[in-house]
Amino acid sequence: MKVGILGSGPVGQALGIAFAKEGHQVKLGTRKPDDPKVAQWKQQAGVNASAGTFADAARFGELAVLATRWEDGATENAVKLADPKNLTGKVVIDTTNPLTFGPKGPAGLSVGLTDSAGEQVQRWLPGAKVVKAFNTVNYGFMYKPQLPGGPPEMFICGDDAKARQTVADICRKFGWLVTDIGGMAGARVLEPLALLYCIIAVQSGSWSLAWKLLRPKG
Repeated sequence: MKVGILGSGPVGQALGIAFAKEGHQVKLGTRKPDDPKVAQWKQQAGVNASAGTFADAARFGELAVLATRWEDGATENAVKLADPKNLTGKVVIDTTNPLTFGPKGPAGLSVGLTDSAGEQVQRWLPGAKVVKAFNTVNYGFMYKPQLPGGPPEMFICGDDAKARQTVADICRKFGWLVTDIGGMAGARVLEPLALLYCIIAVQSGSWSLAWKLLRPKG
């Protein structure tokens, strides 16, 4: 499968490498395709990796990943640069969180309660099938997480059931248990969960953690 990654930060790079390791062709979309950090990423990701503009990555991918920061309109701008027409009919994994920041790190959400970043992304991409995933864990654990207690939980949501199944299958191949919470309005819950994750990580001094549901046997 061809995968377009929209965003060249730590999340985009980590998921790009993960898809490349799984044998997919990956194009990293960025404002600066010639940036040395992008060249370094291509070396790490191997022969299945390339880079280009946001529009290049959106056109290239049969599936896309939106992996941009939210603040200062960065996500909305990336969507515009990618051109929503290039993502029509495609599954788009939305990893974004509308975090606000204080002196000690993530401190709140700029969107919430009656809306979410995920719902906004779906409105910006009306022809795409957006699924929220990978937003509740640090980028270092997105692929084959090795933590005590076995595989952790990835929560996903989105309005298209087949798209959610596609993303659930990807998550499982990446080493996760999956809990599908339904439509994209569920992002109103998952994005605050990401904030809680950040608060716990900052207070504990460690980002080596992930969520897991405890279920009765049988």
